[in-house]
Amino acid sequence: MSGPATVVRGSGEFFAFCLDTLRGLGRRPVQLREFVQQAWFISSVSILPAALVSIPFGAVIALQLGSLVRQLGAQSFTGAASVLAVVREAGPIVTALIIAGAGGSAICADLGARKIREELDAMQVLGIDPIHRLVVPRVLASMLVAVLLNGLVSVVGVTGGYAFNVVLQGGTPGAYVASFQALGQLPDLLVGEVKALLFGATAALVACYKGMTARGGPKGVGDAVNQSVVITFMLLFALNFVVTAGYFQVVPQKGS
Repeated sequence: MSGPATVVRGSGEFFAFCLDTLRGLGRRPVQLREFVQQAWFISSVSILPAALVSIPFGAVIALQLGSLVRQLGAQSFTGAASVLAVVREAGPIVTALIIAGAGGSAICADLGARKIREELDAMQVLGIDPIHRLVVPRVLASMLVAVLLNGLVSVVGVTGGYAFNVVLQGGTPGAYVASFQALGQLPDLLVGEVKALLFGATAALVACYKGMTARGGPKGVGDAVNQSVVITFMLLFALNFVVTAGYFQVVPQKGS
């Protein structure tokens, strides 16, 4: 089969997989134990890397924007530009990359190993829906952890940006905070959380789909993990553009 046809067929199968997962969200019984275990696992492998990555992210944003606004003669808006960049863009992106790279790859490897051991086929023979039993709790756990992790990344990133701006660039703490209060608004925080929620769901769905469709033995599982991470990154950046464009169209910005 040709390449384009394979891509189209794979896209259709993934869309059908997402619909099956959406239908499984309302089914009973709720897999609470699996949900708690997956949430704990994803958070345990994601918290430390996310916190460590968010510090240089916030610092780089503060340094770059601080240099730019100083050239433009708008030093008083350094705080607003840095905080909004972290909260609206950098925080959800860092969260998504960590969730996809750490948690998503582990989810894909786990389900892929179950697939090649024919555990998923055995569950279907026993009348157990693998999507309801395995996929739904993983997707919900990824969404929850992504939302909570985004808050941590935003706090650490903003703190790092504040410290670098005040210490290295000679910024004024009062002006940093006042500029954010002048231009920042609650929807800026909400859109960051919405992005994290969507990114977490996307990462988990791609990882689960690639894991449950893996074939070819251990090598196939490794290929599925690599593909899931790459596909997730591509979808995340496309989804981020769509959400950001819609946000600027719907929510009026302060100071504009």
